[in-house]
Amino acid sequence: MGGHMLAPEQAGGDDVVLSWEGRAVVAVRLPHLADSLERILADLERRHGRPLAELDRRAKQSVVRSLETRGAFTLRHGVETVAAALGVSRFTVYNYINAQDEKRARESEGGS
Repeated sequence: MGGHMLAPEQAGGDDVVLSWEGRAVVAVRLPHLADSLERILADLERRHGRPLAELDRRAKQSVVRSLETRGAFTLRHGVETVAAALGVSRFTVYNYINAQDEKRARESEGGS
């Protein structure tokens, strides 16, 4: 996720201080969510072994599904960031999301 460990006395208001037996032993500074999205996209590229823009449509849809479950589209400019990484338009990303929502709805109704 890209967090950094710090001495407890260096912890800021947004850092997480971890204690052991009542004594603060380490602080963890987590990255901003937008930074996390960039890390996730870079990890997906490594897993696929090539830039996301070079994937076929089915693989891109799978990437969007994965990112949706991770909450990527709740971030400001999340759709735009993902669209740029995939080499598609925002409209296409929204279509992938809507197609997945429709599929889930059909499955929950007992259809296929």
